[in-house]
Amino acid sequence: MQVTTLSFNNMGSYGDLFPNLLRARKQSFIIDNNWDLPEADGMEYDQYDTPASRWIVVHEYGEILAGIRLTPTTAHCGIYTYMIADAQKGLLDSIPSNLLYMPAPVDEHIWESSRVFVSKKVPAKMRLRVQERLMRQLIDTAKSLGAEQLMGLVPAVWERWISKLSLEAGAAGPKMKIDGTMNQVALMRFKAYP
Repeated sequence: MQVTTLSFNNMGSYGDLFPNLLRARKQSFIIDNNWDLPEADGMEYDQYDTPASRWIVVHEYGEILAGIRLTPTTAHCGIYTYMIADAQKGLLDSIPSNLLYMPAPVDEHIWESSRVFVSKKVPAKMRLRVQERLMRQLIDTAKSLGAEQLMGLVPAVWERWISKLSLEAGAAGPKMKIDGTMNQVALMRFKAYP
């Protein structure tokens, strides 16, 4: 099993890994979750897939097992910044604007994690290992980019799994039902891990 962090600067070195990630996102979000998201040529994408973002991919033998996107809260492209901030501004129909307790931060040390998924094809006996590899790479990549905190709109059960990671977290917004699932914005800070 491999874990790769992609950027616009290095994705040419990884063949079809980036388009395969977008194909896996289509499978996970559009087909499996039935979300109404943009797609083209069998790939899911949105306005946050820009050179400012990074993508972490867990893969094995050409198959995408899991993925996540990191976007700086300082990102800006046209009217868009990052997903949570744009939702708060009312720019996204699918996410309520009252998702945060405070104004969305714009800070070079805070990055947003989004488009998190583990493929349904991953067998139950491998899921925990895949999730752990994904999250370890997320932490390492975020730190290497100068991040001190991560913010994400995550399933409201985040408190169950956050303690297993090297993160300290708190709720940054209320629990809310989005697309039939209870979600909540969590703000996570890094702590040391072995």
